[in-house]
Amino acid sequence: MTRLTSLSRSVAGRRVLVTGAGSGMGRATAHLFADEGARVAVVDRSASGVAQVVAEIHAAHGDAAAIGVVADLSLPAEVHRVVTETAGGLGGIDVVVNNAGVSMLASLFQDEAGFEEGWAATLDVNLTAYVRVVRAALPWLRDAPGGGRIVNIASTEAVVATPGISAYSATKAGVTGLTRSMAVELASVGVTVNCVCPGPVRTGMTAGIPDDAKETYARRKVPLRRYADPEEVAHMTLSLCLPAAGFTTGATLVVDGGMTIKH
Repeated sequence: MTRLTSLSRSVAGRRVLVTGAGSGMGRATAHLFADEGARVAVVDRSASGVAQVVAEIHAAHGDAAAIGVVADLSLPAEVHRVVTETAGGLGGIDVVVNNAGVSMLASLFQDEAGFEEGWAATLDVNLTAYVRVVRAALPWLRDAPGGGRIVNIASTEAVVATPGISAYSATKAGVTGLTRSMAVELASVGVTVNCVCPGPVRTGMTAGIPDDAKETYARRKVPLRRYADPEEVAHMTLSLCLPAAGFTTGATLVVDGGMTIKH
């Protein structure tokens, strides 16, 4: 019997754009791809975050392993600049990881001005920027050797909900629908599109939650009884970008320690 070893599990040499890579899951994702031999564009609106992550990757893998791009992805012109600088700096784009996100108060009980501001800002970063990045990167993705890869990072807030953050929940549900639509449309040019929905993860977004509250929540809501490490989410993202994963598209994969099935 022929051994099933013909499909590659290596991303060495792939050129990867990761948004929101200055901290948390984005930082872990950028590091993981670099560890596996990819070249990474670290994109974030935090100049200090970009500088730190790029320096970390350079120290581990050399200066060719990463470039940094500081940008506000809520602005269309900035999106095009990010993609142009990434393609120029890396020689192309094979993988896009849409990870940048914000969570702002958007309660139905808010005053109108506050609600409108939070709603618009959240949609701009968490949903509209995802579309803009993909559209701008498409000329390179469709020419990527072995097929381009897109991974959109959503959240279990697409499945369950927390009061007071309606815009965040709406955008994360929107990302799952956007992923399916993109997957169908881009299949014709050999680009796969998948979505990862992290549950509770120890990142800057959850840093303000006291440790005892995290432990209580995890004990009550998460079958694995803990928060995830960002790297555990990054590994799922990487897996969807392997050459061997070329027949997986339009999928939404939950990485939440069993939280949503318990709900």
